[in-house]
Amino acid sequence: MGKYGRTKQNFIIDAIMFLTMMALTGTGFLNRYVLLSGQAGRAVYGQKVEMGMLGMSKHTWEDIHLYLGVLLLGLLVLHIVLHWQQIVALYRRLIPVNKERQPVLVIFVIISILLALFPFILSPTVEIGGVLKQG
Repeated sequence: MGKYGRTKQNFIIDAIMFLTMMALTGTGFLNRYVLLSGQAGRAVYGQKVEMGMLGMSKHTWEDIHLYLGVLLLGLLVLHIVLHWQQIVALYRRLIPVNKERQPVLVIFVIISILLALFPFILSPTVEIGGVLKQG
C-alpha cells in the first residue's frame, strides 16, 4: 500500500474511532442523565418507571454503550498494530536507557490489564433489606 493509501486508511480508522467515542459519550449521557435509573425515576415520577428512547429501553441503550466500547477497543488495537513501528521508535526515544524500558512496559501492561478486568477481580457490595453485604 502506497503512502497515500496508508494515510487514507489511517484517516478512515481515526474518523471511525472519533465517531465511536462521540457515540459512547452520547449513550453514556443518555444512560446517566436522560433515561433515569429506578431510584432516580421514582424521585422524579413518584413511582417506578421504565424509560426508553427511540423504541429502545434503558437496558438496550446500556448494551449499545457496551458494544460501542468493545468496537472502540478493537479499533484502538488496529490503530496500534498499524502504527507499531512508530510506537516502538517513540518509546525508545522517550526512554533511551535500555534497562529502564522493560520495567516501564511491564508496569504499563499490568495497569492496563487491571483497568480492563477490575470488575471481574473485585467483589460488588450488595444491599439486602437495608443490610450491606459483600457479594
